[in-house]
Amino acid sequence: MVIIQTEDFDIKTEYDALRAQTDEGAIVTFTGLVREHYDLANDNAGKVQSLYLEHYPGMTEKCLQDIAEQAAGRWQIVASRIIHRVGELKAKDQIVFVGTVSAHRADAFAAAQFIMDYLKSQAPFWKKQTVSGSANWVESKQSDSEALKRWQSQ
Repeated sequence: MVIIQTEDFDIKTEYDALRAQTDEGAIVTFTGLVREHYDLANDNAGKVQSLYLEHYPGMTEKCLQDIAEQAAGRWQIVASRIIHRVGELKAKDQIVFVGTVSAHRADAFAAAQFIMDYLKSQAPFWKKQTVSGSANWVESKQSDSEALKRWQSQ
């Protein structure tokens, strides 16, 4: 299941929704937060005041569903859940939830990490952050592209 929403989500509710779908042995969840500091290498970068995420409705959901289906094709997962927030978020707000369910933890972990790596580098979200009153569009990080390469070679 893929959900794009502006409102926050409750981790326990999302976990319970995954658990209700199956009696398999492994559920892996990941929750991402908006960072206070986007550029950790630059001490003078300032704190993130807000992060505004835009998306193209319909296209974004399809892309995220494709990512979930690719994960299901690679690993034996019986369910997955992706929630991504859009709109204006503040530092420390929850931004993304990924959950995967499998009979075995290795598949659940790998699928969740695969989904996150693809979300960070391939999902069609446009992010504008405000730092010290100045807003700018956020580029993809090199580290996100590097993380994606390991899945492409497998």
